[in-house]
Amino acid sequence: MDHTLQIPRLNRIEGQIRGISKMIQEERYCVDILTQIRSASSALAKVQENIFRGHLESCVRDSLIGDDTQDREKKVDEILEILSRFR
Repeated sequence: MDHTLQIPRLNRIEGQIRGISKMIQEERYCVDILTQIRSASSALAKVQENIFRGHLESCVRDSLIGDDTQDREKKVDEILEILSRFR
C-alpha cells in the first residue's frame, strides 16, 4: 500500500499546527485558535480515512477473497478492533 499520496496533506497539516502554535504565542483570540485546531483535526481525520480506505481496498480485500480462512478471520478481527478504537 502506497501512502505517500498523503504526504502533501500531512505537510499542510504540519503548517497548520505551526500556525496554531504561533497564534497561541501571539495570544490571538481563543475562538480563532479553536477554529484552526478544528480545521487541523478535520484534515488529519481525512488522512486517517484515506489510509483506512486504502487498507480496506487492498489488504483486507485480498484476505476476504483469498482461500486462507485464518487470515480472513484475522483481518475481520483487525477491522473490528480499529473501528472500536475510533468511536
